[in-house]
Amino acid sequence: MAQDQLQQRFLQLVSENTGIIQKVCRLYGHSSEDMQDLFQEIIIQIWKAFPKFRSESKQSTWMYRIALNTAISNLRKRQRSPHITVPDLALILSAEHFDHEKDEKRQLLYEAISRLSELEKAIVMLYLEEKSYEEMEEILGIGQGNLRVKMNRIKEKLRKDIHPQFQPAVSPGKKLVTAEKNKDIS
Repeated sequence: MAQDQLQQRFLQLVSENTGIIQKVCRLYGHSSEDMQDLFQEIIIQIWKAFPKFRSESKQSTWMYRIALNTAISNLRKRQRSPHITVPDLALILSAEHFDHEKDEKRQLLYEAISRLSELEKAIVMLYLEEKSYEEMEEILGIGQGNLRVKMNRIKEKLRKDIHPQFQPAVSPGKKLVTAEKNKDIS
């Protein structure tokens, strides 16, 4: 394939799937500079891998895999360096338009997601993108059964993180009996 054709196909692929890259950048970048750097790094990695793409999976699945792997690698590099950044949540939230009622809930969700592990963030992002467990398995390389278990645990983590006031306070050694099932859950 001629270099010009390869470049044209690459540019078309990137323009059709820019949203994938931007979502990964918003999820793993802590500031606008981090997001821009990560975006560029993901584009570079996609370009390097593009000639080897064999169409065995959907292009979006292939791009998610590269974007997530690049983001996680960059995150690990940043964690090893003594560089401290403050999350630029305003940038994350301004990327989409919301009504004021949902704004606070969405901010709480983004904050809770930012406290998840790298793998948990990737699973949540794909889940929110309404990817099937089959697609998630292909992107992340984790079995569907394991993904379902992880997703249930993540949902519970997020639920507890976002709504701690709804979590029952139980002293160690005391048993909690729920009113609805009258069942010991401690």
